Amino acid sequence: MTSKPIIAFAAVAATFITATNAVYAETYQWKDSSGQTVISDTPPPSNAKNRRAIDARQPSVVSEKPAEKAVEDAKNPEGPKTTAEKDLEFRKRQQEKKEKADKLAKDQAAEAEQKDNCERAKRNLAALENNQPMVTADDSGQRKFMDTSQREQELERARRVIAETCK
Repeated sequence: MTSKPIIAFAAVAATFITATNAVYAETYQWKDSSGQTVISDTPPPSNAKNRRAIDARQPSVVSEKPAEKAVEDAKNPEGPKTTAEKDLEFRKRQQEKKEKADKLAKDQAAEAEQKDNCERAKRNLAALENNQPMVTADDSGQRKFMDTSQREQELERARRVIAETCK
């Protein structure tokens, strides 16, 4: 009576072993030269496109771009960058960013100053053209009214400043 369970167990074990071998058999998929997808249990030829193993424990995909990778590696013969090199590049980018921001701020300040100078020159010209009494300071710091020749000189100077600063 003990032989029947042993025979049954052996039959189940044989079936299980056969089934697990079929499950772990490798199946391959690739595109042939005419672009057709081929699925087979035989490995694909080396020139097949988009090769990959199906139903394997670790499916692997081989793309069509190994030549491009080789070109990239040829461009960068040093290999991957170290942390120090990455840090140096990061600091360089930060410095360039800071310099760019400083230049922008300086340009904006210069533009604001030029605009302010333009407005002052326009107000001065308007006052000179309206024949309003204008005063200047002499060498000793005393206030003195402008005469006609001084007014003409100031008119010319104001027009020149407007031509240079107001664009």
